[in-house]
Amino acid sequence: MPSLLTGSQLQTRARHLITHGRLLLAVKAALAAGIAWWLALKVPGVAAQYPYYAPLGAVACMYPTVAGSARQGFETLLGLAVGFVIAVPVILIGDVSVVAVAAVVALGVLAAGMPKLGAGQDWIPIAALFVLLLGGDNPQEYSFGYLIQMLVGVVVGITVNMLLFPPLHLDGAIAGLKNFRDTLALQLSDMAAAIGESWPPEHEEWSQRESRLGELGQEVRSAVQLADRSRHGNIRRRRHQRDLTADYHSLQAMERIAFHVQNMTEVLAGAIWRTPEATPLPPALVEPLGEALGRTAEAVADWDSEGSKMTAAEEAVENLMQQITASAAAEDRVQATASLGMDLRRILLIVRAESGPGSETVDQNAAA
Repeated sequence: MPSLLTGSQLQTRARHLITHGRLLLAVKAALAAGIAWWLALKVPGVAAQYPYYAPLGAVACMYPTVAGSARQGFETLLGLAVGFVIAVPVILIGDVSVVAVAAVVALGVLAAGMPKLGAGQDWIPIAALFVLLLGGDNPQEYSFGYLIQMLVGVVVGITVNMLLFPPLHLDGAIAGLKNFRDTLALQLSDMAAAIGESWPPEHEEWSQRESRLGELGQEVRSAVQLADRSRHGNIRRRRHQRDLTADYHSLQAMERIAFHVQNMTEVLAGAIWRTPEATPLPPALVEPLGEALGRTAEAVADWDSEGSKMTAAEEAVENLMQQITASAAAEDRVQATASLGMDLRRILLIVRAESGPGSETVDQNAAA
């Protein structure tokens, strides 16, 4: 039988479940909608006739970050106001008709093209159509009640999002940066292994990973940007501090390294399979090239320190460059190897500039 979980393990698993991004957002949206409905029933005046818009406002502004929730709520209210302004004159001109419906929808869609409305763009034609069809004889009162109840829902939604486990999304940035670095090191290591195999190498996975490096860089940049946005207006940021400026610097460095690794992947794949006659690797350079690739992979994986791995990689690359010079003097075709050597040298310059104590500040307890 499997062993029973301890109280601490159960608490940890429960915390991970509760703070899971999508589940947490669903719980907060449900809670905000319920509170908004309860408050909407107590709103006095004409707005009391339209309580169902308050839960709609709460859901409309729910967003993975606090600042994003506030922005989305404001943009939604702004879009509604524009829709009301479009619909009321059409109603005053004549009764509800096919022409009136078509007119407010057309004007609403046109107005939705205005810049900087964000989430409010989608609400403009909807609000205009609702006012036209449901406003009846008092479109101004309907518009006022609709807007007030939506405002109640937006305020509730923002408040709930701010107070109930506001997510920081730091773990995604931390994991993404580590995965990016590990993938770059793996690519260099796989190329070093291919150099040491009988030619042509049996496995080709590394040669097909070139586009994935670019995609991974974009994914990690999105994760770091989300973590940055999630700090704004977040009451938990003081407990879970992280230097995202340093993360951006690390990301930029990894993106530059990825550029060189992609170039190396293309050059080496060409030398092995595509144009081996035009861009050969001289036999005398195979061993020093493999050594330089392997040592550079270790240096990239050991990003956070300036230890022996970095020194060994620099020595291996310099040895490779010397061997290239000797082979060139012997009139060997060294263009492909020289290109690989220059990329390795640039990678190590980037790592040397970015590595060292204090280059990363990691809060392993940051919330997802």
